[in-house]
Amino acid sequence: MRDWVRYAVALGAVVLFGMPRTAAAQDDEVGIAVGMTPPAATIEDLNGAPVDLSRWVGKKPVLLEFWATWCPICAELLPKMKAVHARYGDRVDFVVVAVAVNESSASVKRHLESHDLPFTFLWDSGGNATRAFQAPATSFVVVLDGKGKVAYTGVGADQDLEAALRRVTK
Repeated sequence: MRDWVRYAVALGAVVLFGMPRTAAAQDDEVGIAVGMTPPAATIEDLNGAPVDLSRWVGKKPVLLEFWATWCPICAELLPKMKAVHARYGDRVDFVVVAVAVNESSASVKRHLESHDLPFTFLWDSGGNATRAFQAPATSFVVVLDGKGKVAYTGVGADQDLEAALRRVTK
């Protein structure tokens, strides 16, 4: 199953990279459905300790990004991520889920040593979060409202994260 998840995520990334960037960002029809509460998923911190994603669900709004060090679209989305973190970081939890496709937790740690990023980084070694959120590719963003319901999903560099967070922090 683990190889299948890696294949599916890699295939999604290949399909996504072939799409025009402006067509990739959307408010619906991608990943977990808007209005749903995500199922429980346990992944790991970068040291291998288990982390239950439900610890963030239903307490305050959360922005999750499915990410990889090798993802050029994730790198292109980063300035928007930093901008919304600067504006909403006191009211929204920012969690980055590093997918286990063509990298290791050690490569993620090395990347973070040379890039000062203000987000919580977790490691989806078994694909549990990828399955729970039906992540179609890296650069997939899910915003949960304060009740834990999916309020936004999108993929690509041209996502309006500001509008998504404005809706859940009113």
